Amino acid sequence: MSGKPTPAHSKIDSADRLFQAGEFAQAGELYAQIVAHDPKDYPATVGLGRIALLSNRLDEAQNWLNKAVTLNPPAADAQVMLAEVFYRRDDFQKAAAVLKSVDVSSNKLVTQQYPTLNVAKLESFKGETPYEVQGSGTSTRAKFLRTDPLPVINVRVNGGDEVTFFIDTGGSEVVLDTQFAKELGVPQFGAVQGTFSGGQHATVQQGRIESLTLGDWTIGKLPVAMLPLRQLSEGFGVKRIDGIIGTTLFYHFLATMDYPHGELVLRRKTAEMLDQFKASAPGKRIPIWMAGDHFMVGWGRVETLPPMLLFVDTGLMGAGVKLAESVIKEAGIKLEENRATEGAGGAGTLRTVPYTVHQLSFGDMKQEDIAGLYDGPFPWENMFGFHLAGMVGHDFFRHYAVTFDFQDMQIFLQ
Repeated sequence: MSGKPTPAHSKIDSADRLFQAGEFAQAGELYAQIVAHDPKDYPATVGLGRIALLSNRLDEAQNWLNKAVTLNPPAADAQVMLAEVFYRRDDFQKAAAVLKSVDVSSNKLVTQQYPTLNVAKLESFKGETPYEVQGSGTSTRAKFLRTDPLPVINVRVNGGDEVTFFIDTGGSEVVLDTQFAKELGVPQFGAVQGTFSGGQHATVQQGRIESLTLGDWTIGKLPVAMLPLRQLSEGFGVKRIDGIIGTTLFYHFLATMDYPHGELVLRRKTAEMLDQFKASAPGKRIPIWMAGDHFMVGWGRVETLPPMLLFVDTGLMGAGVKLAESVIKEAGIKLEENRATEGAGGAGTLRTVPYTVHQLSFGDMKQEDIAGLYDGPFPWENMFGFHLAGMVGHDFFRHYAVTFDFQDMQIFLQ
C-alpha cells in the first residue's frame, strides 16, 4: 500500500479546508460531489447541513441533517443543528423533542454555539406561538433615547412601566437584568455559561416573558436570558438599564438600526415587505451568514490583509473594531499600552488597550483610522469551525442606517 489518501478522503479534506477558510459555497460544492458519489457519507452530509444552516436555508438544512441522523443515529451534533432549525422557525416543541436524546449539558455544540437550546424553556411554550406580533400597520418605530455609547430605547415588559434597554447584535435572545427579572417574577429554566469579551465567562439564567412592547407593537411570548445589567447604567448615561435587545428579536423582522435618524424600525418579515424595502434601498448590500444562535458574519478586510470573516457586533462599545490577537500581529498593528484603561464588561472588569486600524472594510464599505480595542483573547476566533478574524462595532456602523435581512441573508448599509 502506498499510504496515499483515497480520492474520497482527499475531497473531504479539501472541503473541510474550504469550510475552515470561510469559503462556504465552494465547500458545499465539494461535499455535494462526495454525497452524489456516496449517499451514505456522513461527514459530507453533515457538512451540507451545517452550510445550509449557516446560510439560513432551513428546509435544505433540515433535509441534510435528518439524513445525517439516519446515517449515524447517535449523531448528537447533527441533532443539535436540527434542533436549531426548528428553533429558528419558532417551532420550540420540535426543537425540544429532537434534543431529548442529546446530553445537552455536556454537548460542546450546545454550550458554545447554541446555548439558547434549553429544553425546559422550549417546552414551556407548548401550545403557544412565540414572538407573535400584536399591532396594526406594516412597521413600528422606537426613538433612540441616546445613540452613544450604544443606542438606548424605551420598552415595556409584561405590560408594565417603561424601562430602558440597549441594542446589541452581539447578544442573542432578549436579556433582562437579573434583579429586574426577579421583580417581574420571571420563571427560570436553569442556566448556561455565557462567553463574553476577553474570553471571560459568566452564568446566564434562562427564562421567558409574556410580552415586550416596542413602539406601537406588542410581541408576545419571548424566551429571555438574565444577567446583571444595572451595574452598566452609569456608563450609558441613563438612570437604569434593565435589558438588551439582541439579534434573535431582529431575526423576526426586517429590522433597521437607523443611526442618522436615531431610531429602531421593525417591519413585518413578509415577502411583500422585503420586496418593497429592497426596491427603495439604494445602499450597499453585504452578504452574511449566521453561525451559532446569533453570530452574523460577513467578509471584510483589515489593512492590506486578504479578506477575512468579521462578526457584526453593534454592541462593541467605544470602538469600531476588535480583532483577534493573531490578526493584530499579522497586520502589524501596534497596541497603545500607554493608553490602557479598565472598564466594565459583560462578565466583570476588563483591561482594554486601544489601537488604530488605518483601513477597515466590511463588504464594500471602507473606513479609515478606525479605533480598535484589545481586551484579551478573542474567544470566537475558531469556535465555529472557520476562522473569525474579529468583530465590527458601534463606531463603524453608527454612520449608517443598518438593515438586517434574514430572508436573503444580507445587511444593507445606507
